[in-house]
Amino acid sequence: MTTPIGLDFGNYHSYVCAAQRGNLDVLANEVSNRSTPSLVGFSFKNRYLGETAKSNEVSNLKNTVGSLQRIIGRAGDDPEFLAQQKFVSSKLVPVDGQAGAEVTYKGEKRKFTATQLTGMYLNKIKQTAISETKTQVSDICIAVPVWFNEQQRVAIKDAAAIAGLNCVRVANDVTAAAVGWGVFKNNDLPEDKPKLVCFVDVGHSSYTVSVVAFKKGECKVLGTAYDQHFGGRDFDALIAQHFAEIFKKKYKIDVNTNPKAAARVMAQSERLKKILSANSSAPFNIESVMNDVDVSSSMTREELEEAAAPLLKRAHIPVEEALKRAGVTPEQLDNIEVIGGSSRIPSVKEVLSKVFNKPLSYTANAEESTARGAAFICAMHSPTMRVRNFKFEDYNLNSVTYSWAPVEGEDVSELEVFPEGGYYPNTKVITLHRGAAFDVTARYTNPETLPEGTNQFICKWTISGMQGKEPSVCKLKLRQDPSGIFTIEDAYVAEEVEVEEPIEGAQPAEEGGEIPTQTVKKWVKKTDLKIEAQGLGLTQKQLQEQIELENSMIMEDKLVADTEDRKNALEEYIYEMRGKLEDIYADFASDAEKKNLREKMEKIEDWLYGAGEDAKKALYIAKYEELASIGNLIKGRYNAKQEEQRQAKVAKKEAANQAKLAEMMAAKRKEKKDADGDVEVPDVE
Repeated sequence: MTTPIGLDFGNYHSYVCAAQRGNLDVLANEVSNRSTPSLVGFSFKNRYLGETAKSNEVSNLKNTVGSLQRIIGRAGDDPEFLAQQKFVSSKLVPVDGQAGAEVTYKGEKRKFTATQLTGMYLNKIKQTAISETKTQVSDICIAVPVWFNEQQRVAIKDAAAIAGLNCVRVANDVTAAAVGWGVFKNNDLPEDKPKLVCFVDVGHSSYTVSVVAFKKGECKVLGTAYDQHFGGRDFDALIAQHFAEIFKKKYKIDVNTNPKAAARVMAQSERLKKILSANSSAPFNIESVMNDVDVSSSMTREELEEAAAPLLKRAHIPVEEALKRAGVTPEQLDNIEVIGGSSRIPSVKEVLSKVFNKPLSYTANAEESTARGAAFICAMHSPTMRVRNFKFEDYNLNSVTYSWAPVEGEDVSELEVFPEGGYYPNTKVITLHRGAAFDVTARYTNPETLPEGTNQFICKWTISGMQGKEPSVCKLKLRQDPSGIFTIEDAYVAEEVEVEEPIEGAQPAEEGGEIPTQTVKKWVKKTDLKIEAQGLGLTQKQLQEQIELENSMIMEDKLVADTEDRKNALEEYIYEMRGKLEDIYADFASDAEKKNLREKMEKIEDWLYGAGEDAKKALYIAKYEELASIGNLIKGRYNAKQEEQRQAKVAKKEAANQAKLAEMMAAKRKEKKDADGDVEVPDVE
């Protein structure tokens, strides 16, 4: 049995939810947190993923990669990728033309693409899901920001494949939250006039607004807009810079010149931001931030709002754009649902209230609603799960054009197939007359409207397999699939045939007679054509190589973990035996055995903290067995004595119980005799 899961792939941390036993359960990780840091770290021995990467981050800054959501699927020279360096402690570098990072892994400089790094992280998420659900996990729906383009969505699917997951859908995060909301509220939704709900998602690194129309059992995203540079981390950066300037004047230190100090200031800035959400002021203290200098200061909520004023001035723009695209006014909205971890910032709440001039609603879980919606979407794709039917359509942000080389007699060589403002999933069929193989290319129609660094090219397909010299009627089924990815789903040669069809609305000439028919011409599929895609994702060969590399690293991580377990077991055995040898085991070992075991434990302990600090797993096992060959004999004698004493106690207790039972039975017999009037007659001599 496999369990469908949904992932809210966040820039700072991620939530994973499982659809199981009729519920949508957000899963806790190995340290019982319901969110997992979106971090991948590397060390001399192994990798740190999620929580372990976070706990080692400050001491392993150069080898810890974050902001995976912001770098995946980007080109190595993308300005947006290069701009992430100020938020990422490791060195960001181009890798084979793609965004990536350079780290030191197992003592060597290594470069990994953002797709590989995300695949590593998704493998961690998969293991968490397997551990919590106690089932196999293969299908996943991954929720990503609405501004993810073709290249980023394809990269997410590749990363899932590297992790051994089948990504059934790449969903927009706010849309996933809307689906979850709609499913929960389905019984209250209208059947005719749609209910208009505006979802506002203020996350760690971006801010999205979507207007959604709900009816019973369905929803449609009418319009969406975003700001890629408005989120919790931008507030953190403002706070950090504020204190960096204070410390420069007050303590004559520049924390921005020291990566570890800058990271600690950023982490403390995040904590202060959260405190100011509930308090009017908060202290800011860090011991020995750098050069053995302790720093201390404070900040008020008013000071934060003043520092964030340029940021807050932009908050109205996505709201106005989303409403304009949806063709609605704030007055027409029935609800305004606010989600996202950064939506709790008081100044953000205040600005949103002013923009909408309506009360804001917080009925949806700010952090978990997207993951729940993604899990429901994944369950909809599962053949083994029965879920209520809930249809939904998403909003296409960027127009896409398909083009081809024209042949003689053709005056059209391109077509805007999926316009901006359309809805998907969506399918269109075009007809071309071709007698030989030809290419079709998809690209974004208006490069000037795309975010900086976006690749205008989407994919090129080669269509072949035509038979005969004369041009054939080739039909191409073009599709924007449920993940928002553009494809050619089918290509075939069609021929026109004549078929007899009943005349619509016609009645038989006489009762029991035949319905009148007419001859019509129809196009039917004759021959399937071959489609070869040259897109932005990994080739099958590249994907297989990266899957094999990931599997080898998983095995290495497992070996390191197993080795550490065996080392810990050896240390624990020495600690336990040393204490008990002079205590409860003292009477069960001869002086010679005690001396021998003490000497071996002392020798092995010296080895452990010397040459054995970083030994092979087999050596730890051998050393453990060397001690256990003596220690377990002593332990066995002690356990045998304990068992003997236990059995004696049990026997004694059983004997006492038997005696008590016999006494009770005798008393009952006496009572019965007295009740029956039996009298004992003394013997007469």
